[in-house]
Amino acid sequence: MSPPTNRKYPPIAGYELGSVIAGGGFSCVFRATNAELRSSAACKVVLITPQTTPQQRKELEKEIKVHSILKHANVLEFMAASVVEENGKTRWVPGYYMLMELAAGGDLFDKIAPEVGIDHDMAQHYFNQLISGLSFIHGQGICHRDLKPENLLLSGAGVLKVADFGLCAVWRHKGQERKLAERCGSLPYVAPELSLPDPYRAEPVDVWGAGVVLFTLLFGSTPWDEPTTHSPEFASYVTGEILRQDPWNRINGDALDLLLGILTIDPTKRLNITQIRAHPWCNRSSQVPQLGPTALAQRLTRGLQMNGDMALAEPEMPAEDVDMDEEDDGFAMGGAKSQFTQSLMLFSQTQSGMKYTPNLTRFYASISPSQLLTLIAQFLISIGQQVSEDVHEDKRTSGVSIMVRGKDTRGLVMAGWVEVEEFSREGTRGSRCVFRRDKGNPLSWRLLWKTVVNSPTVEPFVLKRR
Repeated sequence: MSPPTNRKYPPIAGYELGSVIAGGGFSCVFRATNAELRSSAACKVVLITPQTTPQQRKELEKEIKVHSILKHANVLEFMAASVVEENGKTRWVPGYYMLMELAAGGDLFDKIAPEVGIDHDMAQHYFNQLISGLSFIHGQGICHRDLKPENLLLSGAGVLKVADFGLCAVWRHKGQERKLAERCGSLPYVAPELSLPDPYRAEPVDVWGAGVVLFTLLFGSTPWDEPTTHSPEFASYVTGEILRQDPWNRINGDALDLLLGILTIDPTKRLNITQIRAHPWCNRSSQVPQLGPTALAQRLTRGLQMNGDMALAEPEMPAEDVDMDEEDDGFAMGGAKSQFTQSLMLFSQTQSGMKYTPNLTRFYASISPSQLLTLIAQFLISIGQQVSEDVHEDKRTSGVSIMVRGKDTRGLVMAGWVEVEEFSREGTRGSRCVFRRDKGNPLSWRLLWKTVVNSPTVEPFVLKRR
């Protein structure tokens, strides 16, 4: 999202906007820094255009109002907001600006291998943090209504943060509760009662979404396309037949009991937050909370290490070679530098120096950026992805990028940017390529990235760890 000619992004609460770390188009998240405070943050920007409707403005204002009151360790902290209107004279880019805590660890699910998931102790660790955040949100009379992998982020210390309150609703105010009627959310994660015409209770909807997230943590995929009989998997779940099928037949005991209790189709019989927090699976002994940041990062990415993805993300230089004791450099990295983020290899060498990238869907190649981008675009088109005709050039980094849009195996929209720039390291010259997700499940985005890396036209040039 480039600012219009002769317009700049304004400082927000003393923070200056820097590079894009997520999104694109009319909505983007920028890294923001406050030099005086030596502090970093993230700033979500939603442009105001002639096409922005009063309803869209109302929803953005609700998001700001609701998110600003939610202060909890497992909720992304909201810091400040500002609105710049178009008046024909302003030098700033018109838009809604939301300054938030920098989730330096990036997407939780970007660190998880598709179709693999994470071990039960790690799943328990992050599921308990999700439930803790959800318990607080509900206690404020708020329903999130859009729990899914792309809205679960990690702090620089590896703590889960619930993010994006764009679809939230107030279901309790001054002791008075109300049912909700709006149909919203992402199909694999929405509760089955949303397919019915009747108003629904708020809390059970978020509980169901958390249950699908738990399944996805354990197995690296969602259990169904949607919770209706249009989905063969869900139809099989209703009859109980699915419990004899993979991967359901690989889970038993307390874990299966918890999943079935949360994913109970009748919302009146579904487990509530209090019952979930008291469940034996959530309370079993685990050493994960005592792990240090390096061990936590390594445990989280075990699946990616085993399938070779981590070796692709950083083929030449291990993360521990990066000096993490230089405070000035840490600030220049946008406050993202920590033992946890370095162990995740979120820093890599580029032509312009060390660079922070909050995701692991990247690789290096031995050919020039223009050559690599051409090969990637041709392959993406050949597998049915939509690729923008316009190639964006960044003269500062000698980089080029294109936008990609398509659908994943669940039929959900998946979009983002393929960014390629020059790199030179230890006598090797070539390209550094990052797949930066805008919309869609991080697991699906990783599958697309891996498909490109392994394609017959790209793979011969990919640099791999010796």
